[in-house]
Amino acid sequence: MNIHTVSTQPFDDQKPGTSGLRKSVTAFQTRHYLENFVQSIFDSLEGYAGSTLVVGGDGRYYNRVAIQVILKMAAANGFGRVLVGQGGILSTPAASCIIRKYQAFGGIILSASHNPGGPDGDFGIKYNIGNGGPAPEKVTEAIYARSQTIDQFKILEVADVDLDQLGAVQLGEMTVEVIDAVADYAELMQSLFDFDRIRAYLSSTAFRMSMDSMHAVTGPYAQVIFEQMLGAPAGTVVNGVPLEDFGGGHPDPNLVYAHDLVELLFGKDAPDFGAASDGDGDRNMILGQRFFVTPSDSLAVLAANATLVPGYKDGLAGIARSMPTSQAPDRVAAALGIDCYETPTGWKFFGNLLDAGKATLCGEESFGTGSNHVREKDGLWAVLFWLNVLAVRQESVEAIVTEHWKTYGRNYYSRHDYEEVASEPAHQLMDNLRSLVPTLKGKVYGTYEVDYGDDFSYTDPVDGSISKKQGIRIGFTDGSRIVFRLSGTGTKGATLRLYLESYEADPTKQGLDPQDALGDLIAIAHEMAQIKALTGRDQPTVIT
Repeated sequence: MNIHTVSTQPFDDQKPGTSGLRKSVTAFQTRHYLENFVQSIFDSLEGYAGSTLVVGGDGRYYNRVAIQVILKMAAANGFGRVLVGQGGILSTPAASCIIRKYQAFGGIILSASHNPGGPDGDFGIKYNIGNGGPAPEKVTEAIYARSQTIDQFKILEVADVDLDQLGAVQLGEMTVEVIDAVADYAELMQSLFDFDRIRAYLSSTAFRMSMDSMHAVTGPYAQVIFEQMLGAPAGTVVNGVPLEDFGGGHPDPNLVYAHDLVELLFGKDAPDFGAASDGDGDRNMILGQRFFVTPSDSLAVLAANATLVPGYKDGLAGIARSMPTSQAPDRVAAALGIDCYETPTGWKFFGNLLDAGKATLCGEESFGTGSNHVREKDGLWAVLFWLNVLAVRQESVEAIVTEHWKTYGRNYYSRHDYEEVASEPAHQLMDNLRSLVPTLKGKVYGTYEVDYGDDFSYTDPVDGSISKKQGIRIGFTDGSRIVFRLSGTGTKGATLRLYLESYEADPTKQGLDPQDALGDLIAIAHEMAQIKALTGRDQPTVIT
């Protein structure tokens, strides 16, 4: 076995964000850049000799190249077995499923999620721990610390593995098993949902759906589950072939980037149900016929209807949501008599709650929803959950959501993204707000009186760990909120996110356009943060 120990020097920009390390493809193609980060992962772990590692990605450009490097480095560093998805493909929730099912030591997932792909696009890498979830902060901090001092990496000199051929091959003393990327995940979905009932519903001549996989990773999963296992008509899954550049599209399932699906669902002769998923399959967008379901409302509706689904028929232990997500799920939790946890943005913060049995369903406003079945958000799981609820209730998406509002009230909600803002003014804006918020209590803006202002800090109720500076919150006495954050998922400049929320209990006032209902709060947010003065932006890049 010919193991090379290669001298290297640190890169100063390998600090993982909320979902691992994301950079441009060209950055990862820099000599030793990928190898340094992979070795930093291995050097930060203990006790993995001879154990199993799961590897796969979303199929974007550079995925196959990176997997070959990781396999050779895993062999050189003493792993005993690697499970890799056929073709190098594994959706993020499927990778979590496989880590858990086969009790792997951990996994390396290659994805920049909803960021664009291709030679001029983005690439990403993250490490998931043995529970199947993203590495917690103490692990990512250790990886970053090692990346700043690394001086060598180990790699096996050996031919590439045929990633398209199922079966096992040896890489030195390590076994590489190329596995069916879909089978284990599909089996898990079948254990949670009433496939017979959904199959009957999908075969009804009165029901039509469209699933847009955006030329990203969920295409093969959706085709097997919806068109084969559930018998949906051929063509139900569109853009179902994963492409290295996502067909030139932006694989982010929202009203802007999934525009073809939106036009279909809001057009003439629209299907009854539409859904889209993102680059690595962990996000989802849900649409009814000429009706958009916000991710916050989606989590709340699924929680309220959970007992209709076999995998959740015994009820929920609790609900968890990220801090910027609307408070709609909190109202369901209160009615059910269970806890609702408010965490920082980043799925890794849900892991302890799920492992400790404190939460069953989790969600983020950024189109991510999931449960304790894996330790990642899961786009197709959310679509199947909605289909199961629809099949039981025999009502439209719009009818189910509007009935939910009548029962719990409507949380008008929107997120305004200002993408690729210059970093310096974006950070100046946040610093200004941090100085401002302690002085705001009692101040009046129009009809709104400030109840509190803070920079959100989270103390994990399981392990006591503390995460500070997680976003500026400004709450008003009527329950309305404004939240400001800088996103950790972009690769160019900074993305400023503005979140706006207002509660309306009166059913006669629940039919407004959210941008109209939130108009006064939008104006207040711009006044407080001086967005135009500091960023030069009149309008957000994306509104969801």
